[in-house]
Amino acid sequence: MAQPPVILTCGEPSGIGPELAVKAWEALGARLPFVWLGDPAHLPRGSKIREIGHPSEAVSHAGSAMPVLVHEFPKAAIPGEPDLDNARAVVDVIARGVDLVMRGEGSALCTAPINKKVLKDGASFAFPGHTEYLAHLAGGADVVMMLACDELRVVPATIHIALSEVPTAFNAEVLRKAVRITHNGLSRDFGLENPQIAIAGLNPHAGEGGAMGSEEQDWMIREIANLRAEGYAVSGPLPADTMFHKAARAQYDAAICAYHDQALIPIKTLAFDSGVNVTLGLPFVRTSPDHGTAFNIAGTGQASPASLIAALEMADTMGRARR
Repeated sequence: MAQPPVILTCGEPSGIGPELAVKAWEALGARLPFVWLGDPAHLPRGSKIREIGHPSEAVSHAGSAMPVLVHEFPKAAIPGEPDLDNARAVVDVIARGVDLVMRGEGSALCTAPINKKVLKDGASFAFPGHTEYLAHLAGGADVVMMLACDELRVVPATIHIALSEVPTAFNAEVLRKAVRITHNGLSRDFGLENPQIAIAGLNPHAGEGGAMGSEEQDWMIREIANLRAEGYAVSGPLPADTMFHKAARAQYDAAICAYHDQALIPIKTLAFDSGVNVTLGLPFVRTSPDHGTAFNIAGTGQASPASLIAALEMADTMGRARR
């Protein structure tokens, strides 16, 4: 039985998502069929598209035109000028995409960027972002965010909080959840039989025996030993400043970091244009390009499709692993 196509949601129609979808189709074509879910009127003028009635039709048409499942929006999309009247439809497209993959009509979900303030102001969107909304749609799934490229996979155990809040928010329960979900995701979606997971310390030099912070001594060393005794292949706590050079990266399959920048600085240094955001812990595969709506360059043709192409390719590969 043929692999169902990846479902690509349109995201914010006044951002770079629509133009990148067309560029991605031009690069991938029939090699990786995907379905774009959105309003075709929002795509760049002259785009080669084929409106379809069901995702299964994508394989037949992807070689000659980008397959589109139509989801009508109330307003036109002006690049760089989001319209609050379109916000509800953006949210509805995400829910429709989840429904398609949950029913097995898509192999994976790839989401184009949204603008959270636009959704909050225009649709009373009550979630911090895509990840939390997808977890809600999946029935309250326990999830973590992973950023991935060919050279590195990182999981920030805490995400969008002030640095001053991290020492309290990052605790044994949070670390244990991150290790469990990361281990299961690497096994199920990346085909790794015994994934090796490195854990960064919270403090400089991983606390240096308590001289530069006590969290490593107070609970991290003990919790990592407990995880190792349970069969998880974990190492740490490791000094974050020596974890990400080439030789160090060869020792693990993913790194769990204490906070946002500790994880995202190394991966964005290695793959600023091609990193992929992956949500682990969902009952379906979800990836996203690791960039925002870029209103400042929307419609100019300057935006690179590299991250979206990588996200579609990873979604397809992970979908195959699950099947």
